Amino acid sequence: METLKPASAGEVAIYLPYYPASRRQNLGPALGLYKKGTLEGQRRVEGATNIPFVASWDLKSLPSDTTVCRMRFIDGDLFLDYELSLANTEFVGFLMEVATTGTTLDFPSLFYRKLLGYAV
Repeated sequence: METLKPASAGEVAIYLPYYPASRRQNLGPALGLYKKGTLEGQRRVEGATNIPFVASWDLKSLPSDTTVCRMRFIDGDLFLDYELSLANTEFVGFLMEVATTGTTLDFPSLFYRKLLGYAV
């Protein structure tokens, strides 16, 4: 994974009240990733080959805004497209986990449950 440029202290400060102190250390890198507007990664599939994906989202200026994330999974010549609307703070929360995953970029399981309509 390329090194993320963390967001500025001012950008981070706007989001601080939305997260517990235990998660705030990942907020700067997560907002840096958020500002890129795209993410290429691989969905880990147990017992199978990882499925590449491209995620993109619209950038919003306020934590209370709604973010729309579009996901495209690429399996050979097959493309599977999904879209998810959620609170910007919730989406950045998922990016906090992505920013700490290491070499294979992937969203957490709860993100996929929401994307596929299995969680509210």
